[in-house]
Amino acid sequence: MANEETPKQKIGFTIIKNDPTDGHKGFGIGSLSLENVSPVFIDIQEKRAFIDIGAMHAKSDVERGIKFTTNREDSEGGKPYWLVWVTIDFKEEGPYFAGVTACEMVVNREKRRGYKILADHVNKMDKSMKRRIIVDHMDDESKRVLAEFLQSHNLEMWERSDEQLRNDLTV
Repeated sequence: MANEETPKQKIGFTIIKNDPTDGHKGFGIGSLSLENVSPVFIDIQEKRAFIDIGAMHAKSDVERGIKFTTNREDSEGGKPYWLVWVTIDFKEEGPYFAGVTACEMVVNREKRRGYKILADHVNKMDKSMKRRIIVDHMDDESKRVLAEFLQSHNLEMWERSDEQLRNDLTV
C-alpha cells in the first residue's frame, strides 16, 4: 500500500529521584507517567466542558478526521475550543488540581480543516505536568465553564488547589 505509515516512536520519560527505587524493586519505578494528566475540552459556543482521553494522542472525537494547520484561514468559520491539560497531584491533605494550562483549537467540520499549533499543545501539556497554571488568556465565559467543571468534578480537590488557579478562573 502506498499509504502505509511508519510506526510512531514511543516516547518514554524518566525522572531520576534521589532514591529512584524508594525501597521498591521492579520495572518502571521512578518514571514519569501521563496517568495524572487529563485533557479537558471546552466547547466555547456550547459553554460546556468534557474529558476526551483521545486528545493525549491527538485522536479525540473533536480532532478525528480533521487536517490541522497553523493557518487560521484554513479553518475559518469553524468551531472554537480550548484544550485544557489538567494535572492532578497529591498533598498530605489529598489530591488537587496542580497544573492547568489551556491551548487554542478551531475545528471546521465542513472543510475538514482545523487550526492548532502542535508545539503549543505539547509545551502546555509539559507545563501542566510541571504544575503550572496558564489560563489567563482564556475568555471569561470559558474560565467560568472550566471552574464549574473542576468544582463539579471534585470540590475538595478544587479547594485544595493553589489560590492562583481559583483566582485566575474567577471572573
